Amino acid sequence: MSAQMSARINAIATAVPDCDFEQDYRHWALRRLEGRREAKVFARMADRSGIEHRWSVLDEEDAKLEEGRGFYAAEPPSTAERMAIYAQEAPELALSAIAKLGEVGTISHIVVASCTGFVAPGVDQIIARRLGLAGSVERVLVGFMGCYAAVTALRTARHIVRSEPGARVLVVTVELSSLHHQDHDQIEPLLAGAQFGDGAAAAVVTGEGPGLELGEGLSATLEDSAGLITWHIGDTGFHMHLSGEVPGRIRDALLTPEVRDRIAGDALPQAFAVHAGGRSILDAVEAGLALGPSALDHSRAVLRDFGNMSSSTLMFVLERTLRDTPRDGVALAFGPGLAMEGFRFGWSA
Repeated sequence: MSAQMSARINAIATAVPDCDFEQDYRHWALRRLEGRREAKVFARMADRSGIEHRWSVLDEEDAKLEEGRGFYAAEPPSTAERMAIYAQEAPELALSAIAKLGEVGTISHIVVASCTGFVAPGVDQIIARRLGLAGSVERVLVGFMGCYAAVTALRTARHIVRSEPGARVLVVTVELSSLHHQDHDQIEPLLAGAQFGDGAAAAVVTGEGPGLELGEGLSATLEDSAGLITWHIGDTGFHMHLSGEVPGRIRDALLTPEVRDRIAGDALPQAFAVHAGGRSILDAVEAGLALGPSALDHSRAVLRDFGNMSSSTLMFVLERTLRDTPRDGVALAFGPGLAMEGFRFGWSA
């Protein structure tokens, strides 16, 4: 890594809610497709998804996707009702992750990323007050960027530390994807909904101590891909479109010499921290970069245990990567655009 002023992730902690709704969702989706050929297709793809658990801030009764029961009973809840839950639960889940960091010292800046809700005062301000931080703490809120927002948050923390060497930056991601279930009877949106769950993560970024040193940023946007991943605010929550073309487009982009050279250079790095957006996404990255069968083990483990938690997912992967103290590595995430965002990293003692 560069000898100039560096920024390091000193610690990462994560948190998920208590309610595992994965099996409830599968049963609900199969009922929507009952009697049609797509029901068998959905069951087969769900079994092959690599996901065994997803977690929701809703309690077990409210998370029921059945008519007449829970939060999604009969009429779909309005966006206002969903945002009311976000305003209450997002700060709580974020604070749970922060608490697991232990003593973090005097925080000078907070960078919060979240794309599954809106509230003002923002989650950043609520967290600062609940932690009893000084009113002079500088705050940045990264919103609605989707799955690669953690990259933006961490790169922002890097810029802060490199410009203010004494800064101690608290980076937080919190996503409540389960608040945005939609009542569909078509297989494509049901499969997209089968990917997402809730989770939060927190990290401390400073210019000292051991940790993952944050290096050069990586960005790329695919041509003619703006409609492949979209996220719209509707009257009944946020509506996501996730095209089945996404994995193939990612694989093809990674196979191009220009993109591959930017990521790998002369030799593949020791570690890859890749956003666990889905099994097909991870398979596409593995194929596009010609990685070994164990290169994405951390990403696949996060996908298995938590599903896709939007911006928080990469932080969960980095938490595991941090424990390995890798010599060098690359973090990558994919989201609306269709865009790739990432950065290089390497262990620094």
